[in-house]
Amino acid sequence: MKKDVKNVSMAVIRRLPKYHRRLKELMDKDVTRISSKELSAMIGFTASQIRQDLNCFGGFGQQGYGYDVAELYGEISRILGLTGEYNTIIIGAGNLGQAIANYSNFEKKGFHMLALFEKNPRLIGLQIRDVPVLDIDELESFCADKKIDIGVICTNKESAQDVADTLIKLPVKAIWNFAPADIQVPESITLENVHLSDSLYIISYLLKMNEME
Repeated sequence: MKKDVKNVSMAVIRRLPKYHRRLKELMDKDVTRISSKELSAMIGFTASQIRQDLNCFGGFGQQGYGYDVAELYGEISRILGLTGEYNTIIIGAGNLGQAIANYSNFEKKGFHMLALFEKNPRLIGLQIRDVPVLDIDELESFCADKKIDIGVICTNKESAQDVADTLIKLPVKAIWNFAPADIQVPESITLENVHLSDSLYIISYLLKMNEME
């Protein structure tokens, strides 16, 4: 049963990668089926929440049987768009940019890292897992004859918006922004901001709460 998924909340969408990851772990252990109750014990969401989330996209389970692990993994892969391929470039080849380029699992999921771009002459010319670090001045010429789907921003705060504006003109379809800045993009561009400091501050808050107990 297919459903209109355009209005599914982002809260549900942001839980899907966790389902996807856990299902892969089950497949690696040759587990073929699982109930929402068993999945709840693994993930930490209630069984009711899991059923509600998955029902947003159609009926994947069977009463009395549960979920076929491989089938559900494939369906969530499809929902997340992991059955396609995405040409990706990284702007900023510092520690964070290099760490992202080094993460081989992105390539396995269809995110092809074509190049990193950098203005620091000491980094230009490096190879990060066979991905070249090029001069930022080569960005537009490099991308002229390539379809770039995703631009990853790993620059400082001051450069982030200028880089985003350049990526929009290339054009890219989506921007994954790690710079500590809230950049502005048109509605036609998909944007995901990742503020690492926010996660660290949440840890700080939780530590403080634990100390007060």
